[in-house]
Amino acid sequence: MKKVLFANSYFYPMDKKQWNNKTPYPPLGTLYALSLLRNNDFQVSFFDVSLKDNVDEIQTIISKENPDILVIYDDGFNYLTKMCLTTMRMAAFEMIKIAKKKGLQVIVSSSDSTDHYEKYLNAGSDFVIYGEAENTLLELIRSLFDNRQDFENIDGIYFKKDNKIEKTRPREVIKDLDQLPMPAWDLVDINSYKKIWKKGKHRFTMNIATTRGCPFHCNWCAKPIYGQRYNSHSPERVVEMIEYLQKNYNVERFWMSDDIFGLKPGWVQRFRDIVKAKRLKFNYYIQSRADLLLKDDTIEALYESGLEEVWIGAESGSQRILDEMDKGISVEQIILATEKLKAYNIKVAWFIQYGYLGETKEDIQMTLDLIKKYVPDSIGVSVSYPLPGTIFYRKVQSQLGKKKNWKDSDDLAMLFKGTFNQEFYRKLQRYTHKILSIEHGKKSMRKILKNPFNTKSYDVFNVIKMLVYIPVSIMDKITLSKLENIK
Repeated sequence: MKKVLFANSYFYPMDKKQWNNKTPYPPLGTLYALSLLRNNDFQVSFFDVSLKDNVDEIQTIISKENPDILVIYDDGFNYLTKMCLTTMRMAAFEMIKIAKKKGLQVIVSSSDSTDHYEKYLNAGSDFVIYGEAENTLLELIRSLFDNRQDFENIDGIYFKKDNKIEKTRPREVIKDLDQLPMPAWDLVDINSYKKIWKKGKHRFTMNIATTRGCPFHCNWCAKPIYGQRYNSHSPERVVEMIEYLQKNYNVERFWMSDDIFGLKPGWVQRFRDIVKAKRLKFNYYIQSRADLLLKDDTIEALYESGLEEVWIGAESGSQRILDEMDKGISVEQIILATEKLKAYNIKVAWFIQYGYLGETKEDIQMTLDLIKKYVPDSIGVSVSYPLPGTIFYRKVQSQLGKKKNWKDSDDLAMLFKGTFNQEFYRKLQRYTHKILSIEHGKKSMRKILKNPFNTKSYDVFNVIKMLVYIPVSIMDKITLSKLENIK
């Protein structure tokens, strides 16, 4: 039987937040593709790069498994794979090199290979799949194993013919995601992931994707794999996946890795009803938009189905910046959604983005003021990143220098000419986290003073952090003032 070896190129050590926090997730997109091929009678195996320090071990796997084809297939549900992180590209190139020396054919599917297909083909890959990849991969592998050479008839690929790069027409997207088999969770070492979460003293969490794509038009956001559309699993299938993971891996907490969770009218309510009817007990957290959360009884239904935390793309406290981004939400909606979620004791986290074109000191202060006044439970702070194919990228393309990518998720390099310099934004990112910690400390201090005989260790820790960060943040503010004038 012909064999297919899968690998991913995403190292969690390069995603410093998840690695330092010890909260890694299996590569879900890869597991969907593995499952589809296996269900179609191909023999598959998986080299999970996620938790490796390097990719050299794939040589041992290739010698052991003796595959015919290597598929480097990255997780399109992990938003960080939308960026080209240099470490990730170099890992892919190294695996391509190793595979070609062993005489394997190589297929690549990732956001970076979609944007830079010529680099991957020149590095030795035989094919690059663009867009949603499962059905394309299945058809391509069938063609290769049948020794057919009619690649120009396979939708959704780049390949070389007579030293010229050919591109076939786009493949039609999968509208009913329930047609796909459940991800091949049995082919990944779940226990290794569990051990890392336990070492970090976190409650183990698995990732599920209920949808693909995003119909909104934020002009800095790229959608290289799933595009400007929105297709979903049924609530019934999502509950089936949850039950499977609970039964087989004792998972009680889930990260719904959708760009936007529950956009379809009535989906969240139906999901809630099934969960309650089955008396399932679990918690989950999601990404959503402030405006969508305010519709009908959405927050109530989310709460009743086990929602624990929501990450909102707040981005900025300046309405002018939100409008420049084509974000399509208002600062007032961010505030209202935050307050309503807190009323249900649902944690609220904000994504914050500094450095967008035309951002002023006043815009930055509006963002800091919003954080101080409404105190989200968590924040993720980054700077604007030019992603190929976006309006924002086209605006700054002429400014891009030799460095066009971040090395890892904590790089935070300004790849274009922003209002302030790179060191300013790196300092601002750390300062913003300290400001939020100070506000958490104030909140904990009030709780302790109100009821000192019921003091929690968590609140004591917050107060200690506050006392440390107050003088440090003052020094940071002075440093930021000095950095303002350095170009």
